[in-house]
Amino acid sequence: MAEGGQLPPLNPARVFEVTGRLLSVSRAAEELVVTPAAVSRQVRALEKFLGVPLFERVHGGLELTPAGARYLADLTPLFAGLRDATAAVRSGRRRDGQLRIVTPATFAVRWLIPRLAGFHRAHPEVSVRLTTSSLPLDLENTDVDAGITLGGGSRPGVHCERLMPNELSPVVAPALAGASSIPWAERLATETLLHSLARPDDWSVWLREVAAEVPLADVDAWAGMTYETSLLAYQAAIEGHGVAIAQRALVARELAEGTLVAPFPQVVDRGDHTYYLAWSTRRPPTESLRIFREWLGSSVLDPAEGR
Repeated sequence: MAEGGQLPPLNPARVFEVTGRLLSVSRAAEELVVTPAAVSRQVRALEKFLGVPLFERVHGGLELTPAGARYLADLTPLFAGLRDATAAVRSGRRRDGQLRIVTPATFAVRWLIPRLAGFHRAHPEVSVRLTTSSLPLDLENTDVDAGITLGGGSRPGVHCERLMPNELSPVVAPALAGASSIPWAERLATETLLHSLARPDDWSVWLREVAAEVPLADVDAWAGMTYETSLLAYQAAIEGHGVAIAQRALVARELAEGTLVAPFPQVVDRGDHTYYLAWSTRRPPTESLRIFREWLGSSVLDPAEGR
């Protein structure tokens, strides 16, 4: 069991970061230029050190456990910073040339990180330093160049560029979805609702908007289990612990693969309350930020872009 303050074994941690990002042992082995067996050994070594499982196999693939999802969100910006620091020393360039981006952990892990490898392949001249934060975006008192933020898109002193619709839909594991023949309109009130501290009112918004269309039984929009981030709530849904209210763009892969299903056809678009790329009006955007903005826009339009 790891003791407080002790560093993890760095090579297993690196292998976990790649495997967690790709959710594939074989693809991780290709990126790391090792065998799949070596990847599995390194992940098991890290799990033994931490004393918790980081992955579980679902339908022949890999899914992060809640502990694994949380650990990946913490490790990813650390390894990104380490890569950038190493590249800076080897090239002799100043690290001030980095593009520093901050984003919520759920958006980073479920949408941005899987696409960043494509960005680096297309734009090797731009070095992205990615960090995650659950705090309100602060462009004036931090060293970030831009941030991805969830909100209304109107802030003084900030340019906000809309990225995607914020479409809400309940999602559930297929095993739980098929566990009863009772219609979901009647059943939802008896199921555990999964919430995120970052988006506490999404269930109430969805229930209010569909009330005229769906004759739902009495559902308590605030009851159930609450998690620190949507990342953890989605993982709990995948593991069959309840019904999560999801931003569809962030669970698109799971819906396509059948790891999650949507028990209701109704989707609620929260309009202007969505994800934005934001940067300060008080300083001109750098060329690196311009390149990143263009790539981000094309990735939103084409879900496969950059993967």
